[in-house]
Amino acid sequence: MTTFATSREIPATPEQIFAAISDPQRLARWWGPAGFTNTFSIFEFKPGGQWSFVMHGPNDKNYLNESQFAEIEAPGKVVVQHVSEPRFRLTISLAASATGTLVSWSQAFENAEIASQIEHIVVPANEQNLDRLSVEVVGN
Repeated sequence: MTTFATSREIPATPEQIFAAISDPQRLARWWGPAGFTNTFSIFEFKPGGQWSFVMHGPNDKNYLNESQFAEIEAPGKVVVQHVSEPRFRLTISLAASATGTLVSWSQAFENAEIASQIEHIVVPANEQNLDRLSVEVVGN
């Protein structure tokens, strides 16, 4: 596996950040890279629950995503298994810190060759996801 990891300090409690992940309306607002929007068709926020949605890109392309919530430990951890291609396991960990919450984002791809081919997209997209989460939780 090839793993891409990043983290961000967000001036909010783990509970506030977890709420932005667990609420489908809020999650749809910030999930994905800059310029993307989402339409969720299934959102079963529980261990083993299904998550199906379409990401609408700024290029007018639609990207179908099928995932499963592998683990949920409120308010500290959410693990998403992306079952459509490219297959990966995303672990989002939330740890209280002196200034808010350290959000750790670790995306482990099953296929190292595919991960290498899309690294130039994944790395900035993960940073944009955290930018958008920060705006959702604390504003600008």
